[in-house]
This record gives sequence, C-alpha cells and structure tokens, in this order.
Amino acid sequence: MKISIIQPDLAWEDKSRNFRNLGELISPLYKETDIVVLPEMFNTGFSINPEQLSESPEAETFDWMKNIAQRGNFGLCGSYMVKENMHFFNRWVFVTPEKESWYYDKRHLFSMAGEDKFFSPGKTRLIFSFRGVRISPHICYDLRFPVWSRNRNDYDLIIYAANWPESRISVWNTLLKARAIENQCYVAGANRIGTDGEGIKYCGDSMIVDPRGVIIASANRNEESSVTGKISLTELSDFRKKFPVLKDADNFTINF
Repeated sequence: MKISIIQPDLAWEDKSRNFRNLGELISPLYKETDIVVLPEMFNTGFSINPEQLSESPEAETFDWMKNIAQRGNFGLCGSYMVKENMHFFNRWVFVTPEKESWYYDKRHLFSMAGEDKFFSPGKTRLIFSFRGVRISPHICYDLRFPVWSRNRNDYDLIIYAANWPESRISVWNTLLKARAIENQCYVAGANRIGTDGEGIKYCGDSMIVDPRGVIIASANRNEESSVTGKISLTELSDFRKKFPVLKDADNFTINF
C-alpha cells in the first residue's frame, strides 16, 4: 500500500482558500496512491472558533473530501470541526472512493489552548480496514497518551493528524517513532507549516515510520509538499512473528 501525506501552509479560518491549495497539492497523487492524509483542522487551521466554523457531519467539507477521494481513487482523511447533537467535535474523517466513511472524535483535547472549553471529547476508539490494512486514527495531542493508542493486535497503521508547533517538534519526532516501536505498527504523521492566526509557528516534519522506528518517508521541514511511502503487511507480519512483543503486553481497561 502507498500512503501519501500532505504538508500544507494552512490559511487561517479560510476554507475556500484551503480547499483550493490542498486540491493543487493533492491532484498529482490522483490514481497514484492508496491513502492521502491531511493535517488536523485542515480546512481552517487550529482555531477555537467552532460557533462560526463548525459544520454538520456531512456538509461542505465532507462533500469536498468525497469528491477528491472519488477523483483520485484513494482514501482521504483529516480532521475538521463538526457540530452534532448540540456538541462541537474535532472530528477526523476518512472517506473512500466508494463513498464509505468512518470518523473519530479527538479524545485528548488540548486544554492548554482551551480546546476542552469548546469541544467535547471523543469516547470511542476507532479501528477499521481499508484495502486490507487495519487503521487506527488519532489527532495531535493524542500522540502524548500511549495507553489510548495501545495496539491490542488489532491494527497495522496509526494515523496522526496534527497541528504540532515548531517549538515542540522534537517531541513530535520522538513520539511518532515511539508509537511505531511500542505498537509494532506503521505510523503516518501529518503536520502543517507556516504561522497561524494566533502567531504559532509550525515546521512540518510529516513522516511515515516503520515498526522498527525507522523513517521511511519524510517531508522537508518548512516546505509545503506531499510525501509518499510504501508499507508492507507481509513485512509487518514477518517482523511480528520474528519478534512477538505484543503477545507479552499487559491487559488493561480504560475508564471514562
């Protein structure tokens, strides 16, 4: 399977401009990859303004994603603000060319930026299969909480959609590798570049990491681009059989 990450410079709270720019970055990947991963809040940047910017579950942004996935013949994913049942969610959505879709609501809200004051946390861990690969999605701050992402022998790939600041980029780089190693899985981390409307700077470092913690594809720092890497379920299975760490993992229960 081929996985592609888009590393954009997001326009602050400007959906139309972001759709145009992302469309230009994605179009060379049409029929050339299996999954395209976008960052967190890819249509607005990391804004705490859901009253003005959130959408119903299947509205403008969902329709845009559905159209791009069909034209490109790939799965398309990323997060954006959704309003449902009088609650706001930072929702990660995956759309297929066949019009199937899955979603995951961000579990760990970034309280230091006040995200928890405006959004409701997700309470459901999502795992689904696309083209034979079992996928577990997470959003940005989730990366710091390994229990939530612990592999129970039920997924092959973690996807992290993020707006991870440049000031803490070393943490991003370290934890993406750690999640791959401890869970014996592939990891795809999509981050943005540029400066947002709050003056926070981002440098990217989007990457795909293999189960040994080796970076197999990465985007250039501070460069708007796409990056593609191949993952192999055969190689993953062989590695897990040769070094079966997961069979010795601790059992646990998450309480809400």
